[in-house]
Amino acid sequence: MMNITFVDILEFVGTFAFAISGIRLASAKQFDLFGAYVVGLVTAIGGGTIRDLLLDVTPFWMSNTIYLTITALALLWVMVFSKYLVHMNNTFFLFDAIGLALFAVVGIQKTLDAGFPLWVATIMGTMTGAAGGVLRDVFINEIPLIFRKDIYAMACVMGGFAYAVCGWIGTDSIVTQIICGISVFLTRILAVKFHISLPTLKGEEGNS
Repeated sequence: MMNITFVDILEFVGTFAFAISGIRLASAKQFDLFGAYVVGLVTAIGGGTIRDLLLDVTPFWMSNTIYLTITALALLWVMVFSKYLVHMNNTFFLFDAIGLALFAVVGIQKTLDAGFPLWVATIMGTMTGAAGGVLRDVFINEIPLIFRKDIYAMACVMGGFAYAVCGWIGTDSIVTQIICGISVFLTRILAVKFHISLPTLKGEEGNS
């Protein structure tokens, strides 16, 4: 019997949330079912795949078909509730924020378990959370969220900071992971709600 850890549960839920966010956007672009599934799958596994390749381990989804199954369930969920999702403008945002938070935690924890320091884990957590969304936006021909004014990847960095604080005060591992995820989620939610963004870099336009 497979030994399922708390991090695995976070990864399963994050996969479902991110897959829904990708499929929801693909449906808005009127992709067919296969195209929507591919977008959802890439959103869900893209960041973790890059992380695992950099950590020199087999990408997580290649050793367990559950991630492909979860994406299929996400597609079915969107199909069944599509009538309601059309009227829920915040659906994509909420599922994307949930996926971002959970995958940031998973990325940080897996990197720490591989023996790397927290600063590397924070980068890997950011990559795990944000890279899938970048691939999703490229697939649907949108400017990736990470390149817009909205605070997105920086929310994952805040999660890393929260993780460091919890480690400093000696918080239990699972509690630390929960606090880290909540920090990412709240940072993303509050940044959008109150229109908080990083300063933009302004340069002189070149003459054409």
